[in-house]
Amino acid sequence: MEYKFSEKVSNLKPSAIREILKMTSVPGIISFAAGNPAPDAFPVEDIKRITGEILSADPIAALQYSITEGYVPLREDVKARLAKKGSYIEGKDEVIITSGGQQATELSCKSFLNEGDTIIAESPSFVGCLNAFRSYNANLVGVEMDEEGISIEKLRDAVKREPNVKLVYVIPNFQNPTGKCMTAKRRRELYELACELDFVIIEDDPYGELRFEGEDIPTIKSLDKEGRVIYAGSFSKIISPGMRVGYVSAAPEIISKIVVCKQVSDVHSNILAQMICHRLLTETDFDSHLSKLRDIYRRKYRIMADAIEKYFPKDVKVTKPQGGLFIWADLPDRIDMLEFCRQAPAQGVAVVPGTAFLCSPKDSTNSFRMNFSTPTDEQLVKGCEILGRLLG
Repeated sequence: MEYKFSEKVSNLKPSAIREILKMTSVPGIISFAAGNPAPDAFPVEDIKRITGEILSADPIAALQYSITEGYVPLREDVKARLAKKGSYIEGKDEVIITSGGQQATELSCKSFLNEGDTIIAESPSFVGCLNAFRSYNANLVGVEMDEEGISIEKLRDAVKREPNVKLVYVIPNFQNPTGKCMTAKRRRELYELACELDFVIIEDDPYGELRFEGEDIPTIKSLDKEGRVIYAGSFSKIISPGMRVGYVSAAPEIISKIVVCKQVSDVHSNILAQMICHRLLTETDFDSHLSKLRDIYRRKYRIMADAIEKYFPKDVKVTKPQGGLFIWADLPDRIDMLEFCRQAPAQGVAVVPGTAFLCSPKDSTNSFRMNFSTPTDEQLVKGCEILGRLLG
């Protein structure tokens, strides 16, 4: 039979990262490709205990249907945590629990984008969300970044040039894939431009609580006076990605539309997982847990950074993130990035080609992404040594 798939999915391709991850199942491969938390970052014993207590004391509440907006105690926890950062204001914002941070972004697009509308993203950007944007037959446009974040002048030009710009998507903290952090000045400029040219900002912040150096920078949402920032957060990197619990803070009018879209999508997020998250936030020393995570990623980053310094050729330039999970490497013209990324697994190391993160097939890059959270300390050193030899 010849299947006639919808135009929305006919041009979508499998995630390059997911395809590369298939290679990592080969014994002996060191994976710098995944964006997974470190194995020792999971609060396993607390989750075991809390899960048992919930299923013993209140199993039906955990197993029954629930409301789309999310488990009420967890929503209140999220509101309180966001309020401390100025990312939620009672009476001006509302919160919904989503199935991970990516659904938060996808439902925001579903709420705003008509076919042919324009969404602008940093280039490069997170491949999972780029595919979500493409699935709505939107006009996806990438805008380059500099060391402070997305270029405001290039963004201004793009908004004026492209038809019907509805949304601008950014990852301000330790951006995936580059590891860059948008400066406070650039965040203010971005918000002011949104007010001037009338677009909505999606602020995707899955890594903000994983800062291991420097000082926190106020969120873009904390600047929001007009209800034009959608703040998307997640417990994936600080509790568990497998539990699929994220959230959105935005104006009530926006949340009401996201609620309807979520009802069509999956009714509600996993209630047992939400109950576990609530009790972790309220019945454990969660700040101590976050401090432990930052210690883990600080150590792992320094191990990889030192190994890069020792083994990589000096003409390979890498970012120096102050948090998150990723390092972005820019290769000199003498090295073909795609060929390098193809050869690396044969030598025992998997990395992600930078082309996976581009908004348009017309764009080009000679960069690749490395992840330092998942490998063991020994693998970080060995993997960099292997890549260094391959880079010549």
